[in-house]
Amino acid sequence: MEYVKKLPNVVVADDDLSLCTDTGADHIKKLMNDNKANRLVVAACTPKTHLPVFQAVLLGMNLDPSYLEFVNLREHLSFVHMKDKTGAQRKAKDLLRAATARAALLEPVPVKMVPVKKSVAIIGGGVAGIQAALDLAKNEFEVHLIERKETIGGKMAMLDRTFPTDDCSI
Repeated sequence: MEYVKKLPNVVVADDDLSLCTDTGADHIKKLMNDNKANRLVVAACTPKTHLPVFQAVLLGMNLDPSYLEFVNLREHLSFVHMKDKTGAQRKAKDLLRAATARAALLEPVPVKMVPVKKSVAIIGGGVAGIQAALDLAKNEFEVHLIERKETIGGKMAMLDRTFPTDDCSI
């Protein structure tokens, strides 16, 4: 934490275990408002599940969600360097230094909404292609199933019976 506070362009650094909760979001907003921060660097667990939480924080402050830089300390650091605390500390500093430098350069990413025609072409009439076609059709997509052979079913059509029920495969 002390290292991060000394990095260029860092106006505030804080340590909190519950940043991805409503209370954590309010805490981030307060810190950013009090310090007139316009970028957010989060060094925490996986962005796969938590990225939208922090983007929502920025949106709630009328800031572009593109102004978020995420450092994945869990998968990129903790899991990799479990037995090397010195290496983990060195890598954490590198990741945080890079993230704060990048955050200073972030620009809004324009979002353009375009109409989408709910139509899909599926190449291959095997079991996977047929299932995909059925699933998409149930969701009101216009489906075009394209198969190069004269029959659909792929390898499944060549089988007489299937394991474990011994059902007819056709």
